[in-house]
Amino acid sequence: MELSSATSGPEAIKQSFYTLKPSEKDEDLLLAAAYVSDAQYNRNVPFETSPRAIRLYYFYNHWTMQVAIYFFICVDLSLALFEEPALFPLPFLATSIAEVLCLTAFFGRLVHFAKVTPQMVFWKDTKNICIMVTIVLTLIDLIIYGSLEAVNIHSIRWSRALRPVFLINFPESRQIRRTFRSIRNTLPDILYVFLLFMFSVLIFSLMALKLFGVRSLKTVEGLPYFTDILEIAFELYVLVTTANSPDVMMPAYNFSRWYSLYFITYIIINTYIFMSVFLAVVYNNYRKHLKNEILKLAYLKRRKMIEAFNILKVKVGTEFVVTEAQWKRLAKIVMPHISSPHLELLLRISDEGQKGHVDKMNFLRLADLLNIQVVAINIKRHPLEDWMPRVYQSSASLLVQRMVRHRIFVWVYDVIILVNAIFIALDEKKPFISNAEWLFLSLYIIEILLKLYTYEPRAYFGRKQFWNWFDTLIIIAALVATVANATIQSGNYNSQQILDIVLILRILRLLRIIVSIQRFRLIVTTLINIGPTILTFGGLVLVVYYVFAIIGMEAFQGKVWFFDPNFTTPEAQVCGNPALTGSAFARDHYCKNNFNDLASSFIVLMELTVVNQWHVLAGGFALVTHQAAKLYFISFHIVVVILIVNIFIAFILEAFFVAYSLEKSEVETAIEKKIQELGVGVQEEEMQDGKLIDNMDAKDSGFSGDDGDNKRKALKGLYFRIASKKYRTVDALLQQMFESEITPEDEGPSLDEILNLSPSDIYPKNPSFGNSA
Repeated sequence: MELSSATSGPEAIKQSFYTLKPSEKDEDLLLAAAYVSDAQYNRNVPFETSPRAIRLYYFYNHWTMQVAIYFFICVDLSLALFEEPALFPLPFLATSIAEVLCLTAFFGRLVHFAKVTPQMVFWKDTKNICIMVTIVLTLIDLIIYGSLEAVNIHSIRWSRALRPVFLINFPESRQIRRTFRSIRNTLPDILYVFLLFMFSVLIFSLMALKLFGVRSLKTVEGLPYFTDILEIAFELYVLVTTANSPDVMMPAYNFSRWYSLYFITYIIINTYIFMSVFLAVVYNNYRKHLKNEILKLAYLKRRKMIEAFNILKVKVGTEFVVTEAQWKRLAKIVMPHISSPHLELLLRISDEGQKGHVDKMNFLRLADLLNIQVVAINIKRHPLEDWMPRVYQSSASLLVQRMVRHRIFVWVYDVIILVNAIFIALDEKKPFISNAEWLFLSLYIIEILLKLYTYEPRAYFGRKQFWNWFDTLIIIAALVATVANATIQSGNYNSQQILDIVLILRILRLLRIIVSIQRFRLIVTTLINIGPTILTFGGLVLVVYYVFAIIGMEAFQGKVWFFDPNFTTPEAQVCGNPALTGSAFARDHYCKNNFNDLASSFIVLMELTVVNQWHVLAGGFALVTHQAAKLYFISFHIVVVILIVNIFIAFILEAFFVAYSLEKSEVETAIEKKIQELGVGVQEEEMQDGKLIDNMDAKDSGFSGDDGDNKRKALKGLYFRIASKKYRTVDALLQQMFESEITPEDEGPSLDEILNLSPSDIYPKNPSFGNSA
C-alpha cells in the first residue's frame, strides 16, 4: 500500500476540522495547518486569518469547488460548438442562458475569493480585475447581440474570444499563468531578434524585386513572378518555413542556375541561422525566468512554514520549538489518513534526538516530508502457498517459479513478440497465418498464467503496477480482437468499422515490447513524468487555438464550403466560391479546411502548426476575402510555431537535463537513512531487480530474478522505502534544485521583495565563464 496516497490537502483539512472533538478545535492549529497545506501545494493566496475566513478558505480549496469551477469553464468554452457558426446548432436563447449561468458561477467564485482575502490585496490583484471586466464585457455583448438578432440584424459575438480569460485567471490555473508570464517576460529579448529577422526578409525582398521583377518571369500558374513587394515578402517568409521550397525558386532557377545562389544564401541566413538563434534566445530567457518563478515559490513556501512555526512555537530552554503533541496533531490535520507507522517515521526524522519536541529547522521540512511518497511494503504469502503448500513448495513448482523469474523467460517472449510482428504484416487470409494468431495468443495467455502462479496476484495487479496492467489489458484486447475477427469471418456480417477496430487491437499487441525492454520503459516513464507539465502547455495551446479559432470563424465563416466527392458541379470544384477558380487551394481539394465551425477551425489551426502547405491555406482565404487576411496566418505562425513551440522545446530540454542530473533531496536522504536505522528498509536496487516483489505489495517491480524464495522467507511484517525518483514531477525537481541554494537558516526576503524578484536579482550582471557554465 502507498501511505502518501491518502486524502490530503485543503479538503482533508476541512474534513478533519469537522471530525475533531470540540476541545480540539484550536484556531491556531487550524491556521498553522492552512499555512502548511499552502506550502505543500505551492499556493500563494494571502488569506484572512480570522476563524470565519479560515473556514471559507478551506471550503474554497475543497476539491468539489475546484471541479465545479473547471466544469463551468469547460461548458463556457464549449458553447462555441453550439453557437453560429455551429457544429451542433442550438437556439441563441439556450446558449445565452448557459453562458449567463457560467458567468454567475464565475462571479460567485470571485466573491468567495474576496471573502477570504484582504480587500486591499483583492483589488490590487490583476487577475480579479480581468475576470470582472470580462464578465461585464460578455454581458454587454450578449445584450447587444441579442437585441440585434431580435430585429434580424446579424452582428459579431466579439466577446467569445475573451472566454479563455476565465481559464487563465482563476487561482487554480497558476501553471498556465506561469507559462504565460514566461512568454511575456521572454518577448522583449525575442523582439529584437524578430525585428532583425524581418529586416533581413525585407532586404532580400527588395533584392528579389530588382533581380526578378524586370525579367517578366512567370509562375507555373502563369502569374507574374516577384513583381509585388508585399507578395515577395510573404513568399520569402513562407520560404523560411520551407513550405514552398523549391516551388518558389523554380521560375528563377529555370531562367538561370546562378539565381539559385540567392535562395541558398537566404535559406542559410534566415532558416538555419535566425531560427536557431530564436530557439537559443527563447531557451536562455525561458530558463532564466523559470528559475525566477521557481525561486519565488521556494521563498514563499519557506515563509508559509515560518508563519506556521511562529503560531505553534513554545520556548524550551533557550530556543523556540513545537511540541511533539502539537506536531502530531498538525500532521494529522494536514494529512488525516496518514497511518500511525508513517507518522511515527516522520516524527523520528523531525525529532532525531527523541527530545519530545521539533526545532525550527526540522519543522520547516514538514511540507517536504508530507510530499515525499513513503511506500509501505506488506510482505504477503501466495494464496496457493496457503491452500496447497505441499504442491506449491514441491520441486517441480519451485522449478517453474525459478524459470518464470529468470531473465531468459523475458528474452524468449521478446523473440515471440518480434516473430508475431512479422506474422501480423503478412497476409492473414492464408490459413497458416490466421492459425498462427491463435498460437501466439495462447502463448501470451500462458505467460500471464505463469506469472500469476509465480507472483502474488494482489501484488502483481497492485494499484501502481502500471506495466502489469498494461501487459494484461493488451492480451485481453488481443483475445477480443482474435475472437471478433474469427466471428466476423465465419458469419455474413461485414462491417469495415468493426474490422478496423479488430486490426487496431491486434496491432496494439506489439506494444508489449515496451514492457519487455527496460530502455523503452525508462523513456516512457520519463514522458509520463513530464506529462502533467506537458498538459500545462496543452492548456496554453488550447487558449491560443481558441482565440484564433473564434477570430477565424468571424472572419472566414461561409467563405469556403465542402461538397461530397460525388458532386461534379463547377461550384463543387471551386469550394463554393468562384474566387478560388484555378487556385492551388481548389486544385488540391482543400475545401474541408474551413472555418465554418469550431471543430473545423481547430483542424485548420493544427495544419498551420505543422506548417506544410500553410501558404496554400493562407492564399486561399486571402482570395475569398482580402490579401490582408494573410496577416492572420502569419500572426498565428509567429505566436504558435516560433514562440510557443520553441518554449515547449526549451521546457523539454530543461526537463530532461534536470531529470538526468538531479540527485535525491536532503529530505529524501534523511527519510531513507531513518528507514535503514530502524531496520525496516528495502533498497531501491532490490525493488528493481524484483527480488522481493513476488509476495509483497509494492510499486516499481521488474518481476525478474531467481533468488526471491530465500529472500521472502526471511522477511515479515511492514517495510518502508522511498518511491522511485521517476515518480517525481518536473516542477518538484526544479523547485528542489533551486531550494538547495537556500540555507536552512535563511528566512528569505520580505513578501514584497519576493513578489518583485527579477532575473537580474538571481543572475550576475557580468557573468563569468564559470557562472555561465
